[in-house]
Amino acid sequence: MDFRIAATREEIAFCKDVLFAFRTNLDESTYIDLILDMIENEKFSLVYIPNEDNTKAAGFVGYRVLHTLRTSWMIYIDDLYTDPDHRGKGYAGALLDYVDQEALEKGIQSVHLDSGYMLHDAHRLYLNKKYILACNHFAKIVRNG
Repeated sequence: MDFRIAATREEIAFCKDVLFAFRTNLDESTYIDLILDMIENEKFSLVYIPNEDNTKAAGFVGYRVLHTLRTSWMIYIDDLYTDPDHRGKGYAGALLDYVDQEALEKGIQSVHLDSGYMLHDAHRLYLNKKYILACNHFAKIVRNG
């Protein structure tokens, strides 16, 4: 499988269609700078698989290396998405395997991710890849004013 790391404006722009399909809140005028900032300041990685004719990304994973008191060093997967026209080709599983290999190479003992309740196909993949349901994730929106 052809894994590529997006680290330049051009490489991030190459991933635009899958990024915007999955993260509809992104702003076209700022998303590249946002991702470059995350790469530089938050240990974020954006890895993608190009489509067959090498014109855009068919799938991607976005993750970061974090250190917490609970887990020690870990990789947290923010995003994992495959374009619907490219599903069923093993891209999502291959991207998860890529992250696992990254963890092994860095001596990191765990990989974490959150997933929406209704994403049963994704859950099946995670369980097949030996992920466990380790906890519930709670969130609270806090606004000033």
